Amino acid sequence: MQIILNHRQTQQKITRLGHELIENCFEEPHLFMGGITGNGFDLAQRLASIIEKNSSIQVTCFEISIDKNEPWKKDIALSIEQNKLKKGYIVLVDDVINSGKTLQYALVKFLEHSTKAIKTVVLVDRKHRRYPVKANFVGLSLSTTLQDRVEVDFSKGDTKAFLV
Repeated sequence: MQIILNHRQTQQKITRLGHELIENCFEEPHLFMGGITGNGFDLAQRLASIIEKNSSIQVTCFEISIDKNEPWKKDIALSIEQNKLKKGYIVLVDDVINSGKTLQYALVKFLEHSTKAIKTVVLVDRKHRRYPVKANFVGLSLSTTLQDRVEVDFSKGDTKAFLV
């Protein structure tokens, strides 16, 4: 196991991503920040906190429940009523993007209704796409082999990302 982002570096990346979102969404009064269950939702909450602390943008965080291995088998569930997202500015968040499968299926869920915009944020981008999705905001781009796995640990006080 090799650490690719220690606690300080992880916090810096998350802070920078929050400020990038502020810079790119400064005209928006409200953002809907959807995090993929687990680390994606945790990252979304951290980004929302940074945005609300450093701007006048109001953020509504919600969780996206999706089967990461077989997303087509079960319905994708949101912890917010879908009609509230209508004409909203949506920010889709996950900790790591590899093939793009999870983000692609989550995006399809939002395309069922009219939205103002959909942007994607990831802490680590591995660049092994099999699906036509890209991350608009990236903390770290990393070249890995297909056999490598990247994991993020959001433990309080010791957040880190490592290569397994």
